[in-house]
Amino acid sequence: MRVDLFDFALPSENIALRPAVPRDSARLLGVTGAGQFSDHKVGDLPQLLSSKDILVFNDTKVIPAQLEGRRGEAKIGATLHKRVDLRRWQAFIRNAKRLKIDDVVDFGENVLARAEEKYADGSFLLHFLGDEPVEVLLGRAGTMPLPPYIASKRDIDARDADDYQTMFAREKGAVAAPTAALHFTDRLMAALSDAGIGQEILTLHVGAGTFLPVKVDETDDHKMHSEWGRIEPAVADRLNHARQNGGRVIAVGTTSLRLLESATGDDGIIRPFEGDTDIFITPGYKFRAVDGLMTNFHLPKSTLFMLVSALMGLPVMQEAYAHAIAKGYRFYSYGDSSLLLP
Repeated sequence: MRVDLFDFALPSENIALRPAVPRDSARLLGVTGAGQFSDHKVGDLPQLLSSKDILVFNDTKVIPAQLEGRRGEAKIGATLHKRVDLRRWQAFIRNAKRLKIDDVVDFGENVLARAEEKYADGSFLLHFLGDEPVEVLLGRAGTMPLPPYIASKRDIDARDADDYQTMFAREKGAVAAPTAALHFTDRLMAALSDAGIGQEILTLHVGAGTFLPVKVDETDDHKMHSEWGRIEPAVADRLNHARQNGGRVIAVGTTSLRLLESATGDDGIIRPFEGDTDIFITPGYKFRAVDGLMTNFHLPKSTLFMLVSALMGLPVMQEAYAHAIAKGYRFYSYGDSSLLLP
């Protein structure tokens, strides 16, 4: 499909620069496959789901993966994308033309990394020097990797260290938050439990590729970056059991959805999973694992807007986004949410 089919105009005032306080006070747009829209708050979620439904959360934890350094006189910026081993990370580099293989970048705070390899997509393999764990080095020299549409409008500050983590964050390794889950609070989780709505956890370490624009004209020509994920056997068993007994699997975030779909065969059975996935979902895809999705509002021409259009139909999502813009919904990572039920 043509990428420009997924374009839309978004006024800058609809871009959220801070999350709602409290988190579950964010707005929630209900969307059905029939193109019906309803306006709610995230705190209304227990009344919008049934007691047989299961919400699936991602427990990845965002690391301070944004680094600013120098190679000689040249300024070099790095956004870590994916761990390769204990000391090596694939990274997207700003001012990459000034970086060559074997160059050492000084990121300050006694954090040094050597450029060991350049990939076809322009990213580099960085080898962090020394004996300290890379997590310790990042804690000293790194900052939270806020999306460009936020970082370009204000400085990253201490609030973001908490604001850009979900309440489920446990497994360190993401460089972008699974933002749909930012809306959840202890109060909301208790209300969901009281309503009999199930909750399951998986892990997908979101990579920096989620921020990258689609630069091709046709979706078939776009290459997704791979991300590492895991679904435990017991989780897969419980999800399959719920679906077999009339429950719906509702992914909280496109990260949870992509991993669930990666782990599910044509028979509709969700299987244990551990490894990389580069699944790219566009209209025409047949969903096998999920029956609904809770997700924030995505960028024009992004792979994530393509994904929600695959789930609900492009005309429905175009109308839903037009409704959201007209009603003043807040977009992107710190913005409001939607509940998509095909």
